Amino acid sequence: MADTILVPLELPDPEPLSPVLVEDLASLSVVVLGHYDLPEQTPASSAREQFGEEAQATLDEVADAFADAGASVRTRLVFGKDRAAAIQQVAAEEDCAAELDPAPTEGIETILVPIPDVAELDRLPTFVRILSEDSTQRITLFHVVEGEESRERGEAVVTETRERLIEDGFDAEAVDTLVVEGDEHDEEILRVAAEYDAVVMYEPEARLGDRVFGTLADRIADETGDPVIVVNRDY
Repeated sequence: MADTILVPLELPDPEPLSPVLVEDLASLSVVVLGHYDLPEQTPASSAREQFGEEAQATLDEVADAFADAGASVRTRLVFGKDRAAAIQQVAAEEDCAAELDPAPTEGIETILVPIPDVAELDRLPTFVRILSEDSTQRITLFHVVEGEESRERGEAVVTETRERLIEDGFDAEAVDTLVVEGDEHDEEILRVAAEYDAVVMYEPEARLGDRVFGTLADRIADETGDPVIVVNRDY
């Protein structure tokens, strides 16, 4: 059975989804989630009655694009005020292994893969491979050394991860490594991600500022224009 990926869209006017991403994700089972943001005093039932038919038609257009590319696809439509809670709930109900944070792209030649620890690699290579099957020329395994961690440990994390990817069939010439030292983990990832076409990463730990500033994946997609695949740690 194919892994399932969640593709959340903001309604009523979602950003167009890149055909490149549709094609790359076509081997997966896809759940297209439409989140219709509501004003504070608007009941979800009233909004669904008023806007539900048009919103579902928008989701169906996106779903049809995935289906035409060969994906198994279904849709979910949620009216509410909390996008993050809707994504979390639907991802759990649909047993999603990952979430796409979409951004416009015409091609993916380089992919950044932040690695927190080589021990957590199990699910990540599947999604790196999906994005890198066609035009990707470089996959960079990236680690930020912070706190009491040594540079040597950081180098070991990316080296061991690279060896495991090569054993799993990745082209050795296409996989390189990068280690930096810094106190601002997220900022280092944002800085480096700007030089790449896409990011595949594990779900970061929830932080207090996520509701205000967005998650790290949201920030990468918004600030760098890179599509991001976030892989669920608990799958």
